Amino acid sequence: MLARLRLLLLTFWLGCLTAPTVQAVTVVIVSSERSPAYAQAADTLVRELERTGWSRHDMLQLTAAELAGAGVLTPKLFVALGAQAANALALAPLTTPVLCALLPRSSFERVLRSSGRKASSQFSALYLDQPLSRQLGLIQLALPEARRIGVLWGPESKTQAPTLRALAQARGLSLLEADVGQGELLFPGLKAALEGADVLLALADPQVFNSSSIQNVLLTSFRAGVPLVAFSPAYVRAGALLALHVTPEQIGQQAALIAGGVLQGKTLSATPLYSQDFSVDVNEHVARSLGLRLDAAALRTLLRQREAAP
Repeated sequence: MLARLRLLLLTFWLGCLTAPTVQAVTVVIVSSERSPAYAQAADTLVRELERTGWSRHDMLQLTAAELAGAGVLTPKLFVALGAQAANALALAPLTTPVLCALLPRSSFERVLRSSGRKASSQFSALYLDQPLSRQLGLIQLALPEARRIGVLWGPESKTQAPTLRALAQARGLSLLEADVGQGELLFPGLKAALEGADVLLALADPQVFNSSSIQNVLLTSFRAGVPLVAFSPAYVRAGALLALHVTPEQIGQQAALIAGGVLQGKTLSATPLYSQDFSVDVNEHVARSLGLRLDAAALRTLLRQREAAP
């Protein structure tokens, strides 16, 4: 009898070692990596949910690399921060809804293609990049005399070309477009887009704008007297006139608002969303060289007011 009891206890103990651990949490935040941007977005998300009554113990933070060893997770919502985290959750057999954030539209669409998923109320996104209408709105506020906008299309950004053309036409603007295909040289397209342009609009596309190309783009556009409106504050520090972007904290705040709705029984938007809030940066040295006086805070306020107007 004693031997049988020992055998049962041993079997139970071994089963505990091999059985997946079930973690009872409400929200699981999966970051692509441990870096300041992801930490800022995650910390803001947790803090905002705490402010609305949720406990920090209701939330679990992991990296994408830690996800596989986390055991069985049955939260009410997963939040993926970054493309790597979004891809890991897209490939996982989940029934829980997933909100992907802190990634550009092109990266989310790449995740959908590679995983065979479709954007839905079970797998949606909060984009890192800004809506095209907002980018044109900033150009018109900062450079009211600009009518011809140079644009370089890469393989990923090209899908937005029809939308930008329609928006530009509705605002009385014209586009000077050039394509930079996979493996093609950047300079011929850049020269074509700058020829006769009043401003060059940079759209996030790794084929066109990357760490290897940005200095050449900035130098060429500066020599042509064409200001660059970019999508990252790093580009403003490097010499772009303006940048329209969203901070990790702003993403975290809106992700918390969306998560709070899900926790109260709402569903995710089947259509991915752009950030409601945003930031504007100005390179004052470049502005002065162009004879411009621009105030980043004032531009942001005006742009927000225009978007809020009926």
